[in-house]
Amino acid sequence: MSDEEWYFNLDDHTVHRGKDSRALNRMGPYPDEATARHALAIANARNAQADAADDNWENG
Repeated sequence: MSDEEWYFNLDDHTVHRGKDSRALNRMGPYPDEATARHALAIANARNAQADAADDNWENG
C-alpha cells in the first residue's frame, strides 16, 4: 500500500490520499479520487449482490 492510494473517511465523508484517518474509519484503498468518492455506492452495490446471492442460496 502506498501513500498514492485514495481512501474514503467514514467520519466526515471526505476523500484523502494516504492513510489520514484511522483504519476503522476509512474505506479503501481506491486507485483514484473519483472511485474513492463513490465508496459508499460501491459498498451498497456489493452488499446488494451478496444479499441476493445469500437469498438465492437459501431459497433456491
